[in-house]
Amino acid sequence: MDGRSEFLCGVVEGFYGRPWSMEQRKVLFQWMQRWELNTYLYGPKDDLKHRLLWREVYSPEEEGQLHTLIVESEKRGLRFVYSLSPGQDIVFSSSCDLSLLKRKLRQVSKLGCQAFAILFDDIDHSLCQADSQAFSSFAHAQVSVANEIYRFLGEPPVFLFCPTEYCGSLCSPSVSKSPYLMTVGEDLLPNISIIWTGSKVISRELSVEGLSEVQSVLQRPPLVWDNLHANDYDSRRLFLGPFKGRYPQLATQLRGLLLNPNCEFEANYIPLHTLGTCVCVCVCVSNNDVCVSECVFFILFCVFLTMVCVDEEHQYCPEMALSTALHDWMEELSQPLQPGCVCVVLKRSQLSLISTVHPDVDSDLSEGGDGEEREKKLHNNQFQQGPGQPRSPGGVLCVEKAPLSESQIRLLVGLHYLPHEHGPSAQRLLQDLTWLKEHCHLVSANDKKGPPQKVCVCRSKALHLSAEEWRGRAAGFLGVCEEIAALHSSVVSGVSKAVLYDLYPYVWDLRNTALVAKAFICWLGCGTTTGAELLGVESEPWVFKGGVSGELQMLLPIGSNSELFSHPPPLFPTSRLYNIRPYHNKDKAELYCMVRQLQQGAQGSPDSSPAHPDLIGDRCLGPCLALCPEYSMVLEDELGVCGCVLGVVDVRSFAKRCQTCWMPAMRDKYPPRTGHANSQEVLQQMEEDQGEYPDSLLYHFPSQLRLDALPDLVDISVTRCLLTALLTALKANGSHGVFCEMQPTDRMRLDFLTKLGFLEIIRGEARHREGVVLGRLL
Repeated sequence: MDGRSEFLCGVVEGFYGRPWSMEQRKVLFQWMQRWELNTYLYGPKDDLKHRLLWREVYSPEEEGQLHTLIVESEKRGLRFVYSLSPGQDIVFSSSCDLSLLKRKLRQVSKLGCQAFAILFDDIDHSLCQADSQAFSSFAHAQVSVANEIYRFLGEPPVFLFCPTEYCGSLCSPSVSKSPYLMTVGEDLLPNISIIWTGSKVISRELSVEGLSEVQSVLQRPPLVWDNLHANDYDSRRLFLGPFKGRYPQLATQLRGLLLNPNCEFEANYIPLHTLGTCVCVCVCVSNNDVCVSECVFFILFCVFLTMVCVDEEHQYCPEMALSTALHDWMEELSQPLQPGCVCVVLKRSQLSLISTVHPDVDSDLSEGGDGEEREKKLHNNQFQQGPGQPRSPGGVLCVEKAPLSESQIRLLVGLHYLPHEHGPSAQRLLQDLTWLKEHCHLVSANDKKGPPQKVCVCRSKALHLSAEEWRGRAAGFLGVCEEIAALHSSVVSGVSKAVLYDLYPYVWDLRNTALVAKAFICWLGCGTTTGAELLGVESEPWVFKGGVSGELQMLLPIGSNSELFSHPPPLFPTSRLYNIRPYHNKDKAELYCMVRQLQQGAQGSPDSSPAHPDLIGDRCLGPCLALCPEYSMVLEDELGVCGCVLGVVDVRSFAKRCQTCWMPAMRDKYPPRTGHANSQEVLQQMEEDQGEYPDSLLYHFPSQLRLDALPDLVDISVTRCLLTALLTALKANGSHGVFCEMQPTDRMRLDFLTKLGFLEIIRGEARHREGVVLGRLL
């Protein structure tokens, strides 16, 4: 079919960020052939010779790669469109620049390319002095170059032009009255197709009225560059939802439609699959040459091919198309899996080290290699038991490699759906968190204070039912958070590496935010909130970046502090499951054991333990656990407690309570007559710990925290989540600043807190000791 009349439908690789690899593009061409898409436009913004260095010709090696790509697309029956973006620095009136532009496109033409595009998107409207003298307007300058290049290339059947005003929101003063668009429509040669993105850069829907308006101004049907699934503008968002908001009836208003999808290649299976389904219906609707009976037959044939992806009125149904795509994607994801699990038990220093081998490490282990290197890899991925008291009663953990279940894939897609719409699971998550915050007074201890009042039986029953409703809804919310954690673990251990590397940063980010949100709801359920700063940041939907993860974040009291949530994922993904929750009394023994282990590790000798096993715990953790347990959070994995963070909301009042309650109890527990010098030394240190902090510090930072975690944590981000959970609780109860005291030699802890927004406040003056105090405002 002549390219001038064929409906162009397919993919544009036009995003900002790392371009796809050659192998990924070959897979893309296979998908496109399978789903009857016909056009691929090459235009990655970060290909230097496409945009920034557009004047430079390709090297012989680059020529070979481009030629291979063109040949591969032709084998799959696809039209390869090469695009160039010279608009950032081209001098339109310069014969030199025009010659360089022709030289570059001539080189690509000799490689076999027969379709081209020249793009002037995302550039400044101003003209240099030379161009201002040569052209009457910015539009005239662009049109002049585009027309000359089109003629130079022999008027190819497909030649695309992207205007600077490429959507309704960029037109001044409007689409119908834009001098720029009117000039382009009048002066651009009629067989050059013009690119359009819709009413906005990312259009929720494409309407017949909107396309008719732009078609009238441009004097030709536009070709839609569709950014529905593009995610290069937000590093925390991914779009796995179906092609939606574009209807087959629009085909008569368009020259074609090219989807500019996610930067992460493996994330585009469902978007492109559902686009192909829509095309089947689109071709039927736009084919005016077939009779009614043939049209009905074609629809039925499409229904058969796409497993019933049209509704009763023979319209494209995104939900049905999504179900079909999910089914096919499940089969795709199950192919590269290698069944089995690796379980290792080691002995070292008379301590049992129970290890679950990382999925990216086990293949290296099975291939042999250097024994010392294998030992190092095992050591970096092990669960460690504390001395004298194991973190779990025994057994070996296995990470099984298995395909994601259908419910997990639906959860994955629902949490990363579309720019203007969340999936059902995400909607429920956000609605539940909002409701639980607004109604936390139903379980708040503050509502139970005050003199007893006579309450009628009906009112008492109503209040009881309301509290039950809150706890029931909280259980549902916590259940979804646990499903997200399990999804994260399954993505790490149950999909191919290609899919893992593309999806992992987004699943990891949401897992971490869900960890904090879950801990926050558990804390609210304990009834300790005053509601001082509970509602977080008020905003309209879609204002904040980050998708579901970002919206969950903004619903938390500490949500505006983005440095607590936005961090790059770990280099080596881990499938361990973690949980953050409020402290329970039964955790005390494990926490004391943990800090004793950390103390011994810091001193470098397992024989330096004090005479009494509780002494270190009593000094480091005891006051907070005894006097303000409501601000104590615990981090645990499959083997038990592996970290904690303790907080004090008001240091002044806490210090007074320590002097009147805690220290007398400690003097009774460790009397001088025991004769243990070590105990008396630590007891003296406890006395010094209760010294006063400067008023200037407590005025800005009235709260304090202590953070401890075992060194075997592979994913440091869970420690950040642990700290964020405490800051959320402190902020919810009115704190406006928090500080942490440590030794200046503790470089790892200093670096960790500094990255989370803590700044050095005092050095060497904290209670007359050599210490460093870091603080941050909330």
